Amino acid sequence: MKKIVALCLPLIFLMPNTGCMKQNKKVIFFGDSITQLGVNPGGYIDVMNKQLEVKNESKDFELIGSGISGNKVYDLYLRLEEDVLAKNPDIVVIWVGVNDVWHKTTLGTGTDADKFEIFYIAVIKKLQAKGIKVILTTPAAIGEKNDNTNPQDDELNLYADIIRNLAAQYKCGLCDLRKIVLAYETTNNKENLLTGVLTNDGVHLNAKGNELVAVSMLEVLDK
Repeated sequence: MKKIVALCLPLIFLMPNTGCMKQNKKVIFFGDSITQLGVNPGGYIDVMNKQLEVKNESKDFELIGSGISGNKVYDLYLRLEEDVLAKNPDIVVIWVGVNDVWHKTTLGTGTDADKFEIFYIAVIKKLQAKGIKVILTTPAAIGEKNDNTNPQDDELNLYADIIRNLAAQYKCGLCDLRKIVLAYETTNNKENLLTGVLTNDGVHLNAKGNELVAVSMLEVLDK
């Protein structure tokens, strides 16, 4: 009997203790130039990693940026297999929509609202079919005026509503940056500036914007 126990003990130590071991969750941030810049020093993904270190939670998450400048929702759909699914993430945070609206006036392109919704749904379904947790993010700003007088505010609000509805319909997480940024601008942009409060150019985040986004994203991930 003692010999049997002695032989089994090494096997016990070699077996993985699934009850005690906690694997980190691989999170891919899927988006445009805002996310592409997010991995740089001071970018929102970099800030998130630093905040996780402070909270002693850096081993809980592996944060990966997958942003390409100029991307719209159909670009995400086209590169979904190679840039996301092939990496086997646990969670994907989708942050897209600014270029779909912004480029309508700046470049004469963009994405109509009905097509935006169709492609967005296709991305969600492909991710969920693989058992991936999906978090949707509303586009934050195209201009920082707090009184709804930025030229594309109405359309940006429409696209944000589409994303909110999809989050509810497909039971996705939601980081409502449009709502968060508007609330921040109302309180902190008393001069009703077009840029310079949370962004450098009305769209791309400055240091304060990256910090706000990082905190907001982590709150959703913690849930």
